[in-house]
Amino acid sequence: MRGADTVAELVRRQWDDHRIGLRDEHHTLTHHQVAAGAAARAALLVDLMPPRPGCEPHLGLLLDNTPEYPLWLSAAALAGAAVAGINPTRRGAELARDIRHTDCRVLVTQRAHLPLLDGLPLPGLRVLVTDTDAYRELLVPYGSARPGDARLGPVRPGSRFLLSFTSGSTGAPKAALCSQGRLAAAGASLVAHFGVRRDDVHYVCMPMFHGNAVIADWAPALAAGAGVALRARFSASRFLPDVRRFGATYFTYVGRAVQYLLATPPDPDDRAHPLRLGFGTEAGAADAARFRERFGVPLVEGYGSSEGGAAIQRTPDTPAGAVGRAAPGDDLAVVDAETGAECPPARFAATGGLLNAAEAVGELVNRGRSSFEGYWRNPAAEAARLRGGWYWTGDLFYRDADGHLYFAGRTDDRLRVDSENLAAAMIERILARWDRAAGVAVYAVPDPVAGDQVMAALALREGAVFDPEAFGAFLAAQPDLGTKMPPRFVRVMPELPLTATNKVHRVGLRGAAFLCEDPVWWRPSPGTPYEPLTPEAKAGLRREYARHDRSPTP
Repeated sequence: MRGADTVAELVRRQWDDHRIGLRDEHHTLTHHQVAAGAAARAALLVDLMPPRPGCEPHLGLLLDNTPEYPLWLSAAALAGAAVAGINPTRRGAELARDIRHTDCRVLVTQRAHLPLLDGLPLPGLRVLVTDTDAYRELLVPYGSARPGDARLGPVRPGSRFLLSFTSGSTGAPKAALCSQGRLAAAGASLVAHFGVRRDDVHYVCMPMFHGNAVIADWAPALAAGAGVALRARFSASRFLPDVRRFGATYFTYVGRAVQYLLATPPDPDDRAHPLRLGFGTEAGAADAARFRERFGVPLVEGYGSSEGGAAIQRTPDTPAGAVGRAAPGDDLAVVDAETGAECPPARFAATGGLLNAAEAVGELVNRGRSSFEGYWRNPAAEAARLRGGWYWTGDLFYRDADGHLYFAGRTDDRLRVDSENLAAAMIERILARWDRAAGVAVYAVPDPVAGDQVMAALALREGAVFDPEAFGAFLAAQPDLGTKMPPRFVRVMPELPLTATNKVHRVGLRGAAFLCEDPVWWRPSPGTPYEPLTPEAKAGLRREYARHDRSPTP
């Protein structure tokens, strides 16, 4: 099939294709019905936000993975509008900021998420609630629309299409831009790389507000004319039943999803399914091997970002622990962030440990032409990414003598929890409200499997003591504390360690993690009460890290 220059063209191609194109547990739509539904929503969208000076054609999607999500993505492509994926784990002022920052004129949501909007200052925002009679009646007059009938303006490869939030060290998430042409090209690239066929079915179980699901799962399905099957929210227990029910052949994952699947009870029929491939990030070599052994499905690890500035692809000769090599067209290098000089190759001990971390670890940059298209209304962040004419990823890597790249961490104070980027500064600002805290530092400690866990160091006010119940109640009462933000570990200190320039010595905090002499409190499971981290609990955690070939300290 000839390549397409825009997402809109890919949507139009579904017209008159009466094969099954989109399914979830409640709905089945043909490709033609997807195109027709997208055309109806595009026509509605044009009426809801006609072009006006100073007003952007942006809509927000605050939805689970229901059919409405890909229908509205397709509608926006046809209409020439841009979509901001709104994260439902955000709360209060931070959620309102995401919607306002992306200049959304229309917000599409569902009844389950309406309470998140209560009391938020969002003047002029039109809210559509998809699972209501009023919404269904609103669409009726547009039922005869055809793709291309209604547009807000010309639709070109450079037309803005996605505003995908990604966190940074300054706290406020940045909205990375993605054009119709870049997304169409990304989908086509994955089709070629993985041999995606028209009779494939892509299972989308990762949240669609995240770039992984849209760029790596939905886009290649759209480019190949393959089917899409949705799970509203990821469920390990429903994974294989869904795969069998929908005939899924491909899925994407991030972080701990693979561990959750491995934690389900083994079954003699674990290999009785049509899956042939999983693609994602942060599974870890040990869990990827366990997944393939148990389910018979290879997991292909990649490296990329919503910004599109650099990509790494796994090759057949990629050694254990490495991510892969630079994707075609990228000139990736590991450099010293201060001098720009390329770091020397890594040297390894016989046991596999890195011997020359001080000189080999540096920031990954793309010295070639990148597909980065900028951030929405954030020129300072764009300039930081593109300083010196290179694309700076903000991630630390090292490379071996053969050019294989290994991920080593992040250059700023970001944390990646359950595949979501969080900013330490934002969490610190919230924890600092606790009236017993004199000082707060938030930092990442490695998760036993993938990504990070949140740890906080608290210096208490004179005469105050740490009360775990009071602290838990305080966290529960904070309206802007997202579900991934509460610290799993809390270190109580007489005072925070400082550098010579009176900055918090985060390197030392991260280096000690929870294996320190100070009292540490922890939550064994999310949402459970805080309890002392005893020597026995520490020993159990050490065993868990060892089982996944990871360490709690850098």
